[in-house]
Amino acid sequence: MKTKQVPIIITLIAGFTICVIGFITQMETAQFVKTWVIVLISFYILGCIAKLLLDKNFKEEEMEEATEEAAEGEEPESAEGTENPENSENSAEENEK
Repeated sequence: MKTKQVPIIITLIAGFTICVIGFITQMETAQFVKTWVIVLISFYILGCIAKLLLDKNFKEEEMEEATEEAAEGEEPESAEGTENPENSENSAEENEK
């Protein structure tokens, strides 16, 4: 999963929200800028934490899926050998020739 944009998106949404709130409440410019910078920095940090958590969880899921696929891939091979023992003997004889 592509999670590179998660911190940026969270920061932009928070910045847009604080802008709307600042205009609606008619904040003074100095107070607005201080609040806006604090919100952007804090939500960027929260976005980075969210990205790390997503990366960790999806990495574990991908590893589980890979092991399940590997296990499923091994089962049919062993089942093929037990279903037709004559074929395995014939193929061994052909390899010797």
